[in-house]
Amino acid sequence: MAATQAVRTLEQSGVAFRLHEYDPASTDAGAHGYGEVAVAALGADPAQVFKTLVTRVDGALTVAVVPVSGQLDLKALAAAAGGRKAAMADPADAERTTGYVRGGISPLGQRKALPTVVDESALAFATVLVSGGRRGLQVELPPADLVRLCRATTTAIAR
Repeated sequence: MAATQAVRTLEQSGVAFRLHEYDPASTDAGAHGYGEVAVAALGADPAQVFKTLVTRVDGALTVAVVPVSGQLDLKALAAAAGGRKAAMADPADAERTTGYVRGGISPLGQRKALPTVVDESALAFATVLVSGGRRGLQVELPPADLVRLCRATTTAIAR
């Protein structure tokens, strides 16, 4: 398996992590969403698998990391990022800025480091799963390491 930038970032950091591969075509992502496909394929807890969403807060690209079991609260994200208004970013902007394709955007190893907010529910788990930088690859790591490596803040941004 070719290493993604997210995996290389983890290897260089010395953080303990595990890779989980699955067939991204095993379920229709259009009907369920990429996070739901990962949960179904891995038989994982949807509260422990986190999706990476690229947004704009007052026009600036910002990353939100929320559990698959929830939805992003845009007002809470805006407040957490010190802004007034948040909206989902254009997918082409997200792909170009992060260096990843939609459905495989990882909060780790992005082409351009963006301000990142991780939902505080991640801290309730010993480990969480996030995209490994391509569709069909999840990385499992302690949430404190995720927060540190992303230079993220944590607060309630999911509902």
